[in-house]
Amino acid sequence: MEYINRLKINSLINWKSSTNRKPLILRGARQVGKTTLVNFFSKSYTQFISLNLEKKKDVQLFKDYNEITTLVDAIFLYKNKDIKKIEHTLLFIDELQESTEAINLLRYFYEEFPSLHVIAAGSLLEHTLKENSNLPVGRVQYLYVFPLNFKEFLFANNQQMLLERLTTIPVDKVTHKQALTWFHRYAIIGGMPEIVKTYVSEENISVLKSTYESIWATYKSDVEKYAKNKNEGKIIKHIMNVATSFLDERVTFQNFGKSNYKSREVSEAFRNLDEAKVIQLIYPTTEVSPPIQTNFTKKPRLQFLDTGIVNYSMQIQAQLLKLEDLSDAYRGALIPHLVTQELISLEDISYTKPNFWVREKKQSSAEVDLVRVYENLLIPIKIKSGAKGRLKSLHQFIDQANHPFAIRIYGGSFSIESSKTRSGKDFYLMNVPYYLSTYLDDYIHYFIKNKQPITN
Repeated sequence: MEYINRLKINSLINWKSSTNRKPLILRGARQVGKTTLVNFFSKSYTQFISLNLEKKKDVQLFKDYNEITTLVDAIFLYKNKDIKKIEHTLLFIDELQESTEAINLLRYFYEEFPSLHVIAAGSLLEHTLKENSNLPVGRVQYLYVFPLNFKEFLFANNQQMLLERLTTIPVDKVTHKQALTWFHRYAIIGGMPEIVKTYVSEENISVLKSTYESIWATYKSDVEKYAKNKNEGKIIKHIMNVATSFLDERVTFQNFGKSNYKSREVSEAFRNLDEAKVIQLIYPTTEVSPPIQTNFTKKPRLQFLDTGIVNYSMQIQAQLLKLEDLSDAYRGALIPHLVTQELISLEDISYTKPNFWVREKKQSSAEVDLVRVYENLLIPIKIKSGAKGRLKSLHQFIDQANHPFAIRIYGGSFSIESSKTRSGKDFYLMNVPYYLSTYLDDYIHYFIKNKQPITN
């Protein structure tokens, strides 16, 4: 299997045909498939020039030529390409973080060579872009790339018929059973491209151990690159060694993971990991209507790059294989994490983290797993198994909200029910199987336009 079909290819196609195309920077963590995506996309061009700035000869071009016209001429000659075909050429600058000269020159490709299609990417690029003040606003575009979501996992496993059936709203019972089986597999394996590619070839989870270890070890070995100094490097190592045990709870920075590290030290280390997209901080909101205002004074929860890596790190994959309903896996934290990962995967040219909801009152511990904006409404989403009557936090949100719509994501079948909060407010509850997370916005639209009770 040479290439896994990525949905981001559609964004690249749109970028290619845009009349206001600018140099495109691919952003995202290491090993999520940025370079592979570009290599596949390059087949749609007459000429493809690939520069890797970790190679001395490639990076030297940007050191030798600081004038864009001469640089472009030198690149075409160096790679033995016809500059007369510039408008049919894709230039890919990989490992962009290795050259501040290359970063600074990106704007001039747009200004002086708009016909040349330019894409850049790199490892640890988030840190470099943050520290580089010369990157001009409005002269480049961004595209965010993440691990494979469930749709892409099905593509990789040649489940085209199942994918086609999932586009019908609401999902039928036959499709539900098949999709649930595949989603359990995806929840255990995760979406790292190398892992999925190996699994598709071998069809055996046990052979993936060395690949998981290699990926996780690579991230751990990169911590010194994330850190500003040795002490911060130690803190980041500590975080990566213990953080997966906090999957089911909100975190406090002070003495994190039974350490002696201070709140400010841990906070800064987390923010570096957050920028690298390895471990992100997801903060709550106390709003019940748009716009969402993230509340950074309240405890965040942790969002790891990939659920499959988390499962491997915690050594729980064998346990998960025995479960019929993953809603209760790892104290109920696994599916909320994966649903959040699925929603993050839909981010495209801009990136906004999802939010969860907590009640404003100090004495209250009410918490809703996610909120999603739909037009002028903020829709609460609870991710759990069990009877709808136990959705206490969801009821508290609805009591404050200016609408009657709530969602439960769980391991059961699709339905829409009429219900009442504990205080007596009527509302509609849409029960959505958790394999539909990437289709959630379509289902919310369907829900609000067809709010009468439906049992599928």
